[in-house]
Amino acid sequence: MSLPPPSVLGPPLRDRLEAILRPAGAVLEPLEPWPVIADMLEALGRLNAEGDVIAAAILFSLPEDDAGLQASLVREHPAVAALIDGQRAARQVWALHAERAGHGNQEGLRRLLLSIVRDLRVVPILLARQLAYLRAAAKGPEDEQRALAQLTRDIHAPLANRLGIWQLKWELEDLAFRFLDPDTYRRIARLLDDKRGGRERYIDAVRQRLDEALDAQGLRADVAGRPKHIYSIWKKMQRKDVPIGELYDLRAVRVLVDDVPACYAALGVVHALWTPVPGEFDDYIARPKRNDYRSLHTAVVGPEGKTLEVQIRTFAMHEQAELGVAAHWRYKEGGSGDAALERKIEWMRRLLESHQESGDEMALAGALDTELVEDRIYTLTPRGEVIDLPRGATPLDFAYHVHTMVGHRCRGAKVNGRIVPLGHTLQSGDRVEILTAKTPEPRRDWLVPANGYLASGRSRDKVRAWFHKLDRERNVQAGRELLERELKRLGFQQADPAPALKRFHAATLDDLHVMVALGDVGPHQVVRALGEAEAEARKPEPQTTDFARAPPRQLPKASSEFTVVGVDNLLVQIARCCRPLPGEAITGYLTRTRGISVHRPDCAAFQRLAAREPQRVLPVAWGRAGGAHEAEALVDGVDRRHLLKDLTNLIAQEDAHVLAIRSEGTRGVGRIRLRLHLRVQDHGQFARLLGKLEAVPGIERVRRA
Repeated sequence: MSLPPPSVLGPPLRDRLEAILRPAGAVLEPLEPWPVIADMLEALGRLNAEGDVIAAAILFSLPEDDAGLQASLVREHPAVAALIDGQRAARQVWALHAERAGHGNQEGLRRLLLSIVRDLRVVPILLARQLAYLRAAAKGPEDEQRALAQLTRDIHAPLANRLGIWQLKWELEDLAFRFLDPDTYRRIARLLDDKRGGRERYIDAVRQRLDEALDAQGLRADVAGRPKHIYSIWKKMQRKDVPIGELYDLRAVRVLVDDVPACYAALGVVHALWTPVPGEFDDYIARPKRNDYRSLHTAVVGPEGKTLEVQIRTFAMHEQAELGVAAHWRYKEGGSGDAALERKIEWMRRLLESHQESGDEMALAGALDTELVEDRIYTLTPRGEVIDLPRGATPLDFAYHVHTMVGHRCRGAKVNGRIVPLGHTLQSGDRVEILTAKTPEPRRDWLVPANGYLASGRSRDKVRAWFHKLDRERNVQAGRELLERELKRLGFQQADPAPALKRFHAATLDDLHVMVALGDVGPHQVVRALGEAEAEARKPEPQTTDFARAPPRQLPKASSEFTVVGVDNLLVQIARCCRPLPGEAITGYLTRTRGISVHRPDCAAFQRLAAREPQRVLPVAWGRAGGAHEAEALVDGVDRRHLLKDLTNLIAQEDAHVLAIRSEGTRGVGRIRLRLHLRVQDHGQFARLLGKLEAVPGIERVRRA
């Protein structure tokens, strides 16, 4: 390999490359032109890359058929070899993009790339090389320009955006935009009153002047800024549907201060320095956005009469905006809301930032291995579609993820063209082909964890549902035949089954048939329940009695949860209108047919009844503790992903039970109201649970229904 002139490589890097190539005797010429390599190195220099990263970027340009060089790299320079392998792994994503062009698979490809890149230092190399290709493409054929630009827009630019690599992001987006829509690009470029270099010098002057003004007021602040690039301007014009003249943030600076009072003090300095633009002030600190984004935004007429946007926030707000739920890339790309992906990107950005500050590349690689424990893998269908699965997933998990019936009919699988067992563990990038039979016949041993067929709980649920469905149909039929025979024998064919359903806690008649078929309930027990219900219905209505003279007596043990003054052997039940809980004040009302109904004193239904017939009101107190009680809560909040999961996990941790969840209509896009039907022990537990539910992120109000 003949090394480039000193204008491309400095002496330290030339010496490093010679030391790597000399033992292998490599004399190969690179496959890429030296001007392209020079542009790539210039971009890497803007990212403060050095050492192994630059060496790996150059050596990747060599042909792969030099076995001596490859062996020497693995043996003598394993870190460089790993970076070269990472670039080779990324090639399959570029190939898949070309294969799936126009099929809307970009997000899956981005996730696949993030998954197969085991060393984060590969990412700057990929971005720098793509930027060099785009610069060189200006002299190439138009179809090559468009293909390269489309790959950049779909993969490289979003990757740079998510990881906060602003140094390369703007140029990647602008060059891709220039090739994909040259007319619009030139039109916007003509509308700008100066070139990017002039806008950058303008921002530098503004930063310096604002920094001096803040310092004069004793405000410690970090002022940064950059001009908006052409593609970003076009995106904002599209999003807001306004002409370029109504965009006030073509030039923008950001002011970071220590606390909220300093934010408003800095705002005063800005407005004293330059004239505010009417109607262009937004206080997102007092009124945060729905995603909890907080900042002060103002537009002013800056130096030379040019409009300028100023954002003011605390350092904590800035970290939340860059890495938290308000992160910039989510609304720029229409973020997916995938918590695991967002956590990984946050870690990557933190690691890249710490690397740029310290320059310790080996520490960066080690931190990636220890912190980024990926819990998902990204596999491919034969057509190149990306399927994400939990780590440890098998071809059978893959089949059930594609479609339930594909899983039921699965009889074998090929991974990367090779037949593998159904318990084979898949890796990111594997291309999986499922071999199916004509009829669905899942096997029961797939459900045995020790057999290793299924790693996904979702897949196991589908197999379990298949067998449960088959068994349930048989059990329902058998139970129906047994019960109908007994009902016919004793003359209860026309009886209402509701009392039996209530007695045996069966939701439907089919559930009762299953209980009978499985022996949990005997046919004679069902008949007895129906007979007792009929006898109860034929009893005469109890007469009103003066209970005031009777001494207080406790109910028998069957109803010893309450103590009722002057009453014995009457049914006592909790009113469904207010559902009092143990620990709350209660009172009783003697109904005509259902015994004593226990209410809360403030219950509207009880107050109406008591006003009409006060003689039926009875003193009632809680008796023996224990048992479970039903209560309902109304929850208002932001409709976000995993909200139900967070709520049910918290309820389970508090040792309560969810009986039902119903979504109710509410005004406003992105809002949700949930009615939770719960089972709790007492009022104290319910009150604690309401308080903790209100603390769940995104929940605005929780109250008792």
